[in-house]
Amino acid sequence: MTTSTIPVAGVDPYDVLVGRGILSELANALGANVRKVLIVHPPTLGARAERLRSLLSEHVEAILAEVPDAEAGKRVEVAAFCWQVMGQSDFTRTDAVIGFGGGAVTDLAGFVAATWLRGVRLIQVPTTVLGMVDAAIGGKTGINTAEGKNLVGSFYAPSAVVVDLDVLEGISPMETLAGFGEVVKYGFIAEPEILDIIERDVATATNPESDEFRRLVELSIGIKARVVGADFREAGEREFLNYGHTLGHAVEFAERYQWRHGAAVSVGMMFAAELARLTGRLSDDIVDRHRSILTSLQLPVTYPAGRWNTLLSVMRRDKKARGDLLRFIVLDALARPTVLNGPDESLLFAAYQEIGS
Repeated sequence: MTTSTIPVAGVDPYDVLVGRGILSELANALGANVRKVLIVHPPTLGARAERLRSLLSEHVEAILAEVPDAEAGKRVEVAAFCWQVMGQSDFTRTDAVIGFGGGAVTDLAGFVAATWLRGVRLIQVPTTVLGMVDAAIGGKTGINTAEGKNLVGSFYAPSAVVVDLDVLEGISPMETLAGFGEVVKYGFIAEPEILDIIERDVATATNPESDEFRRLVELSIGIKARVVGADFREAGEREFLNYGHTLGHAVEFAERYQWRHGAAVSVGMMFAAELARLTGRLSDDIVDRHRSILTSLQLPVTYPAGRWNTLLSVMRRDKKARGDLLRFIVLDALARPTVLNGPDESLLFAAYQEIGS
């Protein structure tokens, strides 16, 4: 199959390349003036990062920066380590950073690129489903603090995103399914074809080697590219991409980031669906469709009933809140997202009771 090119418009436009065996296109994506590249990667990808370094060595001086895996890597101390490596290696404003890993790694690499000398070239090479369809695209970068997830960060567009589906070889089935939390989100907020493909044959849809899988990845990327191209700094429509994320981020925090992001978003979408039903916005059948599809993907749709007060306090610190006003993305109907501002706490509690286990 050929390489697909999905453009992301905006002030700093770039392309998302999707295909198989396309890491060789990285050198062209870097551009002619780059002399040095920092490849930020987790320990689990050490051998692959070394192969990537060798691949690029004919064109640039590539330096590896191994960082902790998952959310443990999204700390200011880890960013400072990357800055130190760049400083000791004399990185200039014409050099570049490559994020080679899952969503947490691309978030961190983006933040490092955005802050080194006030911004250097950034190429994202996501290696998980979550990274491919969501985290690596759109220019959101960030690190966590003790108070919450992604509270420190910036909007910083990459120069390119290279989605090589072959890097998913050997990925665990559970990691693949967790990434589908974001894929399902796109189906409910924008593109019902995604839901239809999953419902038709979930095993084929989640097989990284299938044409259906590639179709789902490209549909998801296309939705995000369109939205962030029109609303880079989340002043309007981009907020809809946060469907399921307000409660989902609170769950991640409460679980000390031991839950996969897609699993937490799955619970968050189920909560948002129940909230929409209680406000008279969403029909029973679409709420039930949430539960059916997410369950078919082995994603959670419940959370312990006794944790509500903890989750509520975390949501009050969510970056989507406005002052004391909690805000949730909900659906008026399939593919019709909207913002629910300041719902009564009794309503929120009632929705949580519907997903409480």
